[in-house]
Amino acid sequence: MKQIPLAEFPESIKNLINQAQKTGEPLTIIENGIPFAIISPVKKKSLLQTLSNLEPLDEDFPDIDEGLLPLDDIELSK
Repeated sequence: MKQIPLAEFPESIKNLINQAQKTGEPLTIIENGIPFAIISPVKKKSLLQTLSNLEPLDEDFPDIDEGLLPLDDIELSK
């Protein structure tokens, strides 16, 4: 499928595409009363929907604090 950056469209077309995105309603393009193309906004998943589809991580992560002094024992000089 060919992809075209929105910036390459004339301003009037950009406005129509943005309206379709905001409302969620497809935009049907007609010629002589006959539909020949549909611009349909992509439905974005919410962050929670995206995260719920991720597989759990089954790996152990290294202890990056190993060998460091506890924060309570560090004195900052003034």
